[in-house]
Amino acid sequence: MEMDKSGLLLGTEQDVLETVKATCPAHKKKVKKVVERILLSIIAFAVFLLTFGLIYLCTNWDYLSVGEIIYHIKSPLQGASDSSVWPIIFLCVVPSVLIVIGINIIANLRKNRKKLWRTMVVLLTVTVLGCNIYSWNKLEVIDYAVCQMHKSDFIEKNYANPSNVRITFPKQKRNLIYIYLESMEVTFADEASGGAFPENAIPELTALASENVDFSGNSGKMTGAVSMNDTNWTVAAMFAQTSGLPLKIPVDQNEMVYFNKFFPGVTSLGDILESNGYNNVLMIGSNAEFGGRKNYFTQHGNYEIDDYLWAKEEGLIPEDYKVWWGYEDTKLFRYARNKLNNLSKTDEPFNLTILTADTHFEDGHKCPRCPGNFEDNRYADIMNCSSIQVNEFVKWCEKQPWYENTTIVISGDHPTMDKNFCDDVREDYQRKVYTTIINPAVQVEDPDRVREFSTFDHFPTTLAALGCEIDGNRLGLGTNLFSSEDTLLEKYGYEDFNRELKYRSDFMKKLFKKSR
Repeated sequence: MEMDKSGLLLGTEQDVLETVKATCPAHKKKVKKVVERILLSIIAFAVFLLTFGLIYLCTNWDYLSVGEIIYHIKSPLQGASDSSVWPIIFLCVVPSVLIVIGINIIANLRKNRKKLWRTMVVLLTVTVLGCNIYSWNKLEVIDYAVCQMHKSDFIEKNYANPSNVRITFPKQKRNLIYIYLESMEVTFADEASGGAFPENAIPELTALASENVDFSGNSGKMTGAVSMNDTNWTVAAMFAQTSGLPLKIPVDQNEMVYFNKFFPGVTSLGDILESNGYNNVLMIGSNAEFGGRKNYFTQHGNYEIDDYLWAKEEGLIPEDYKVWWGYEDTKLFRYARNKLNNLSKTDEPFNLTILTADTHFEDGHKCPRCPGNFEDNRYADIMNCSSIQVNEFVKWCEKQPWYENTTIVISGDHPTMDKNFCDDVREDYQRKVYTTIINPAVQVEDPDRVREFSTFDHFPTTLAALGCEIDGNRLGLGTNLFSSEDTLLEKYGYEDFNRELKYRSDFMKKLFKKSR
């Protein structure tokens, strides 16, 4: 051994090298095991999270599609209801974390850890396969993939571009109130009224449809609108009813680009009204950012956005107030009354678009106003409450001095996603969203005809209800229901029409990218 200047003993260079050689392999092996354990844990967590997530989606969502999942993966989640987020955390994230922790604890207690990790890999593989089989079947993933490989020009061939269609407004332009009723279906009425339940949960809405225009002809029953592929969630439904198109987004596009420019090649109801001097307002009790709704309505019609955040800024609700998705529908209709009185004082015609939320799945939000007529069925009671409140709002509108020159469109946005509410509805019953038009400027050409129509047809029909003349009576994929022109649903039938919408559309990609 040698002594350094400070008096400390130093090993020879050979001793140091031998020590390093002896310790490095063991150290590297230990580090390698730790890294492998961390990677396996991360992979296991991701797999279990995916498994529980898909199971949760498939067991709690009705009408769920691959297109909707892809859309929401790309869309802003800001403004989502706590009631939607917490179940995902408790039923998907927490179990995944606990399982991974449990596996690691067992691995530390067992001597043959290598065998245990091999077993876990097998378990993960089986879980992935089982999850894929279940979810692929439920979500029709294979069908979606096949459809994406098949190109269709159906949309392009049947699309009536509003930018190229002559639309003539009446000399005195009518006001528009457009009410989207969350998840509201004709289905919720009794069978005698065209629904599928033994007791009518929406008698007030049924009466409004009977007393006004719902395109049910002489059938004596409500008919409603069919919600087609890629229109079965809120923003997609609003897009369909105002543009006459399905919300088909290119999967390969960057989401930031997408939400900065929301289908710039599309001309919508809002665009047309704005260009004709309308004051457009969107009023909703949730955060309009969610799902890209704010971008769509500000970019297509320059809508004033009066949402949950607006209500806080205006001091209508406390800064820390949060119920359901934001605030209740009772407040929504109260604020709408005040907004209408203010809008009516201006010189411009107005379009107030309203979106309710209390009837959103799962099981809705039961406010103090709910009458308790369906105490054994919470969701039916909330639907009943919505029916009552909408009717009260319409009756209030009818008493206002501006009502004579105002048309009201009421439509369900999409069929309910509540998984269990329609379990007893017979399989051959076609579920449709509620539709009625109050105080239109025109009459139906063939009042006895029972129409088959989709939510795409709302687009030109709304303009016709305002007294607009539309060359050819078609806009987007929609048809003016006041005319005798056949809808695409009547022309092609549901199966063929809906199937064509599932195929890849290069035309939709063009509308996604280009300017009008």
